[in-house]
Amino acid sequence: MVTNLLIVEDDESIRTSMRLSLEDEGNEISEADSGEKAVDIFNNANISFDLVIIDIMLPGMNGFDCCKEIRKHSSVPIIIVTARADTNDVVTGLEAGADDYITKPFEPKELSARIRALLRRSRTSEGTSSTLLIGDIEILPDAGEVKRGNEEIHLTRTEFLLLCELASNPGKVLSREHLLEKVWSYDYFGDGRLVDVHVRRLRTKIERDPANPDHVLTVRGLGYKLVV
Repeated sequence: MVTNLLIVEDDESIRTSMRLSLEDEGNEISEADSGEKAVDIFNNANISFDLVIIDIMLPGMNGFDCCKEIRKHSSVPIIIVTARADTNDVVTGLEAGADDYITKPFEPKELSARIRALLRRSRTSEGTSSTLLIGDIEILPDAGEVKRGNEEIHLTRTEFLLLCELASNPGKVLSREHLLEKVWSYDYFGDGRLVDVHVRRLRTKIERDPANPDHVLTVRGLGYKLVV
């Protein structure tokens, strides 16, 4: 199956290097050198993109805003690229809706590994039942839906998989390492910040009071658990 990727990078040499590397692995690549062009291509091209790679430092619309614009209408996996492992940049990018990040300079093999990991995630975890209940929240893994009453709660793909993993193990403490492996498919790389930021985003969508959650709880020093 052909994988369609969109690369958003204003540096032509970096963009070309990424394109050639990813094309060598059989991917179809579309390119944009600005956030505005990326949003236009994503919304109007006759292509269903499987993943988007966005550099943070772009002329005009920055990578954060580009990510937000794409995320308004799509749950497509997004990797942000930053020149620094700066906590603020990483967290801001993840809060904007990115699923993962990679820091320049990076090896093509590392980027390819992260892309493969995000793409091979199934929408449901093995062993999940057809319906999962958390208080007044209903999770339908097969349909990829989360509802409170008749109202659908819109989650990104990563938020949905994270919720399914937690809900499939009610009352059990799941470490960040476990969640990175199960949700991001990362068994040898990954960052606990990915888990922490996505838990925080998930709480804003499913908790009545995100600052004082009833369901997705932090177990200090160990990880997270879900209370029904």
